Amino acid sequence: MSLTGKLLIAMPGMADPRFDKSVILMCAHSSREAMGLIVNKPAPGLDLADLLEQLGIEADADCAGTRVRLGGPVEHARGFVLHSTDYGANTSTLEIDARFGMTATLDVLEDIARGAGPARAMLMLGYAGWGPGQLEDEIAQNGWLTADADADADLVFGDDDAGKWARALALLGIDPLVLSSAAGHA
Repeated sequence: MSLTGKLLIAMPGMADPRFDKSVILMCAHSSREAMGLIVNKPAPGLDLADLLEQLGIEADADCAGTRVRLGGPVEHARGFVLHSTDYGANTSTLEIDARFGMTATLDVLEDIARGAGPARAMLMLGYAGWGPGQLEDEIAQNGWLTADADADADLVFGDDDAGKWARALALLGIDPLVLSSAAGHA
């Protein structure tokens, strides 16, 4: 079963502290690999206006205050824009599903700076990646829960990073207070 377009929700007691209370939108999932972007971890002290200035892109649109997020622990120097599907940069946009696209080329940042970008977007530095079978093993070991992302697109694009983990659990009808950090199998 493919997890593309679904949310991964970190369980309490996640062994890797980089994923503590993470909510990840899965961008690609196959038997060979899995790739996703954490949607609730802001990059401290960095916003889109700063990043555009560093890249030498002049902003015509108001980009001040648009935060940048840490998409995952792999390749922090690499940027990704997770966006609504009203935007597509020809072959450089990965269509995740009917609601989400991902573009990793400079043209999406240039379009955002001109005010011609997608209606909803998040800039991510780095990504979360897994090798063959690794993610499935982590799910089997009680590291992650999965949920449909279409239940609440505002969860993915919203600014309430601190509340996204609890909101993602609520999609499954789970109260975070009843979760245990201990794994078990019947």
